[in-house]
Amino acid sequence: MDVTTDPSAPWLIAGLGNPGPEYAANRHNVGFMVADLLAERVGGRFKRAGKAQAQVVEGRIGPPGPGNRRVILAKPMSYMNLSGGPVTALRDFYKVPVGNIVAIHDELDIDYGTLRLKFGGGDNGHNGLKSMTKAMGSDYHRVRFGIGRPPGRMQVADFVLKDFSTTERKELDYFVDRAADAVECLVIEGLERAQGTYNS
Repeated sequence: MDVTTDPSAPWLIAGLGNPGPEYAANRHNVGFMVADLLAERVGGRFKRAGKAQAQVVEGRIGPPGPGNRRVILAKPMSYMNLSGGPVTALRDFYKVPVGNIVAIHDELDIDYGTLRLKFGGGDNGHNGLKSMTKAMGSDYHRVRFGIGRPPGRMQVADFVLKDFSTTERKELDYFVDRAADAVECLVIEGLERAQGTYNS
């Protein structure tokens, strides 16, 4: 079902990841990668957001006119397991309804490159979602980017903090592009339409 929100209210789109160049290409940072592409599309550059421990870009998504939506793109700079603090601070500062918040994150239980969009639900062991849900409840949208399970006996923590493999990197730009498209569709046309188009 689509969540009814005030069409004039802004959207807060949070790409989840860890700050710092050593994490930039990790699987756990795919949320940052999608946020970076969305920022490029709206013609903005990430800047420090006042007192919030985050970087933000403000812009608009969608065609000119009533279908246009104001968005705040955010990258929490607090490390993944503390994402809830910066997201909540931005929600309060920009007066964003919780139903207009989108978390973009990596998802172990989905095959690499597969997308799933949903509203609400559990955190499935994801520390970024766990922190957000603890800070403001679970009634926000998620764009889940599949990274698959670790091979063999590799620990989950090691797997998510490793860079995408050479094989995965061949398709990574395409999948990140598709995830950015899915976020735009969600904001402009609603969850049901975005799920019908992008949930594979």
